[in-house]
Amino acid sequence: MNHRYLDISIRMPDDFRILEAGIRDRISRRIKRGKVECSLRIEPGERALSKIPVNIELVEKIVAAARSLPIPENDQMNPLEIMRWPGVIQKEMFDIDTVQDPVYSLVDATLDSIIETREREGEKIRDMILERCDAVGKQIINIKSKLPAIAEDIRTRYFKKAKDMQVELNNERFEQELLLLLQKMDISEELDRLEAHLKEVIRVVDQSEPMGRRLDFLMQEFNREANTLGSKSINIDMSNTSIELKVLIEQMREQIQNIE
Repeated sequence: MNHRYLDISIRMPDDFRILEAGIRDRISRRIKRGKVECSLRIEPGERALSKIPVNIELVEKIVAAARSLPIPENDQMNPLEIMRWPGVIQKEMFDIDTVQDPVYSLVDATLDSIIETREREGEKIRDMILERCDAVGKQIINIKSKLPAIAEDIRTRYFKKAKDMQVELNNERFEQELLLLLQKMDISEELDRLEAHLKEVIRVVDQSEPMGRRLDFLMQEFNREANTLGSKSINIDMSNTSIELKVLIEQMREQIQNIE
């Protein structure tokens, strides 16, 4: 049922089309998201197969009309060809009032089975999402713990580069420029938002109502912050964190497409 919205497709004999609205209503009340294909077919019972209803009056008219044609009398009419004539085999008419309740009961029983299966699959998807959330949380904690060392590493590298280029440094100006650089690469706000999104995902997956669209939105927000981390990266640890986050987010996003 990998589908963003509810898309119901119903195939049934034309004689039963009057029941289509009721079937759609039953499906939409129990399923809110996904592509649902419903196929209803009628198989005649033994009593219906014991005798083929033939419109004898119509057959007599066809035979009489054929005999009136100017064709040699030794040309025999093929009975099977006559039976193929529209209306010769009489179509059994169904009483909609009689079949309506059994059809609706069958639809309800099928929906019960589908929902039971989805609930089992949903538990597995929930566990997978929570595992990925735990991994995301560890990535955030890890990069946060490294931020002071990253800032110091940047300071050391730029100071060394200036000395290697034999540039006379104005310490006050150097510190100002370094501060501006560190402000540009500061990812504390992005990490805070990632933590907020993470808490929201964990909260949402434990709800009983449909959550697929909200989780879709949260994955978009997750991905936005991960991309910002990558664009601000001037350190291998920051780059690796951005990549790991994107991998985890994509794994969650793929599974969320199967959640209502």
